[in-house]
Amino acid sequence: MSPDDEYTAYVSGRLPWLRRVAYLLCQDWHRADDLVQSAITRLYVKWRRARAADDLDAYVRVILVRVFLAEQRGGWFSRVRVTHAPPAAPAAHENHDLALDLRRALTAVPPRQRATLVLRFHCDLSVEQTAQVLGCSTGTVKSQTARGLAALRAELGPSYSHVPYPHLTHTEER
Repeated sequence: MSPDDEYTAYVSGRLPWLRRVAYLLCQDWHRADDLVQSAITRLYVKWRRARAADDLDAYVRVILVRVFLAEQRGGWFSRVRVTHAPPAAPAAHENHDLALDLRRALTAVPPRQRATLVLRFHCDLSVEQTAQVLGCSTGTVKSQTARGLAALRAELGPSYSHVPYPHLTHTEER
């Protein structure tokens, strides 16, 4: 199989996963598609090195998160605002109201904290793995996680204080 065929097969198989991770980062399906497009373009340029990686998904996840964070710092995000539309797919969660409220609250969390929460709780990465993806120390990951969870709780307010969030309160190292 040629390198281009390998790349095409990988991207085709992982596209839904990439879209979900991108959506959790930016909370907009159209913007998520743009992030994924940028990430897979960068992946194509680095494909020969990437395909030799021990964990290709981890390699691509790093690219996607870095594209998201770079966009947050750059001028595009401050100049362009996309309209909010309902998610293209229904929430695959038992408590749909909680899932929608969590997504809405996640938009209020600063981008780096949001990226930390998505990597830790959606992608199920350890503190060390998250630090490697974000290019920071494990202490920074822990503090960003704590601050991000506090921001989520503050945004959700007291109406959700009785709901157990095992996936949001997990902060110990794995």
